[in-house]
Amino acid sequence: MTAAALSIDIISDIVCPWCYIGKRRLEGALKLYRELHPQAPEPEVRWWPFQLNPEMSAEGIDRSTYLERKFGSKSVADIYARVSGVGKEVGIPFAFDKMVRQPNTLAAHSVVAQAGLLGLQDAMVEALFHAYFIEGCDLTQDEVLVRIATSAGVSEADARECLEGAEMREQAAHEDKRARELGVEGVPFFIFNRRIAVSGAQPEEMLLQAMERALEEVATVQ
Repeated sequence: MTAAALSIDIISDIVCPWCYIGKRRLEGALKLYRELHPQAPEPEVRWWPFQLNPEMSAEGIDRSTYLERKFGSKSVADIYARVSGVGKEVGIPFAFDKMVRQPNTLAAHSVVAQAGLLGLQDAMVEALFHAYFIEGCDLTQDEVLVRIATSAGVSEADARECLEGAEMREQAAHEDKRARELGVEGVPFFIFNRRIAVSGAQPEEMLLQAMERALEEVATVQ
C-alpha cells in the first residue's frame, strides 16, 4: 500500500549545532523512508524559528563572552569536542575556532521565512548553517545574510527587501512566540504530520520510527 503524504515541521535555531546535526540525521531518515516507500509523495519539510537567545541585542556579542556567560566554569573545549565528534559522524566539520560573533538570529530567521515562500527553504537553512558553523560568518551583518541568501538561490533584490522590511521579522518573531506557547523549550524539535513530536537531534532510526507512527495514526483516523 502506498504511504500517505507526510509533513515534517522542524523548529530550530540557526546557531544551534545540534539543529545542524538534526538536519543531517533527518536527511538520513528521509533516505530510509524513501527506500521503504518508493511510491509515496515527497514529504513536505517546513522550517520554523526558535531563538535560543531572544533577548540578545541585534548586533550580537563577542562569542567568547557569550560562552563564558552561558557555561561559566565548564570546559568549552570539552563541549566542542563532544559536538565535533558527533558532527564528524554525520559529515559536518564544525569549525568553532572561526566563530567570533554570537548573533541575534531574528534576521536570519526572516530570510528563512522568505525562502519558504520561494520554495528554497531547505537550501537557505543549509546555507546559513554552513556559513555560521563552517565559515564562521557574522550573521548580524545584512550584507553577509544577502550573500548567503543569494547562494541559496534567492535574488539579491528579494533578500534586501526582506532584511530592510519588517514583515518577515515580525512573522519570525510571531512563530518563535507560538513555539514557546506550544511548550517547545529546546531545539531541534520535530513534528510529523502534526501528530508525533520528537525532541532533540535523535538518531535517524528513531526519526524514521516517528514518521511511520505518524502515517499509522493518519491511516487509523481515516
